[in-house]
Amino acid sequence: MNAGIIGTGHYVPDQVFTNKDLEKIVDTSDEWIRERTGIEERRIAPDHINTSDMAYEAAKMAIDEAGITAEDIDMILVATVTSDMGFPSVACQIQHKLGAKQIPAMDISAACAGFIYGVVTAKQFVEANVHKNILVVGVEKLSKITNWEDRNTAVLFGDGAGAAVISPVSGEKGIISHELGADGSGIPHLYQDEDVLYMNGREVFKFAVRQMGDSALNVVEKIGLTKDDVDYLIPHQANIRIMEAARQKLDIPVEKMSKYVHKYGNTSAASIPIALSEDVKAGKIKENDLMVLVGFGGGLTWGALALRWGRS
Repeated sequence: MNAGIIGTGHYVPDQVFTNKDLEKIVDTSDEWIRERTGIEERRIAPDHINTSDMAYEAAKMAIDEAGITAEDIDMILVATVTSDMGFPSVACQIQHKLGAKQIPAMDISAACAGFIYGVVTAKQFVEANVHKNILVVGVEKLSKITNWEDRNTAVLFGDGAGAAVISPVSGEKGIISHELGADGSGIPHLYQDEDVLYMNGREVFKFAVRQMGDSALNVVEKIGLTKDDVDYLIPHQANIRIMEAARQKLDIPVEKMSKYVHKYGNTSAASIPIALSEDVKAGKIKENDLMVLVGFGGGLTWGALALRWGRS
């Protein structure tokens, strides 16, 4: 049996921070942000809501949707670069909050590609028949490492969490191919130093446009299919121009690409699972749809997977 996704969930803070709000604190404009990024607003978590709190809310929703309980979870993987503290991990914190058994729990640091890394890691445990139900969460509180005086980065990021339960599924359904990669020579283009995020936007953009499209196509070709077979694309919600480059590489209609960057901005490891959860709940994903999930992040890291949708 393949490993597939049987439940999804997401959480975003209540506070909406619009482009107009940003105009008041940094030299920018709503028009400039929309034109270059496609972002209209983002969510910002208040001081009393931590990364683990958001992860917990998304995890509960995913577990409920999967039709299981926290006691059925055999492992927890959390993708984040903004954990509450150096240690313990966010995974250990939500294991305790959920009341799950004394199961393996760990965090994964692959920035915006972290959720893909987590899902592919979970796939190995499920298909090796080591674990049955693995909770994978992508979560970030990027507002706490954003330099609100840097207009090149302050306009991009938001907070939130998304989660998925990875379990065995039947037939041809589930995760049928994947690709993971990293290029450490790109570290100077996107990194955190002294609790502040730095980005060379021009270099990251060039890398992302190339890698997102190539990786999306690669995971389809690995299974002997073509871009014509793809039913739905969920790209990392970083920037609408980067997302469009991936869509055009696959040559799929615009309505077949998930798009929430205008509502939530770039939520790093949370962006793909938030979009997935939103789309599942909106009924946009149909049984047996061939989906491609693809992302990139600091490292520089990247990851993609092809998934035949079905929860049983």
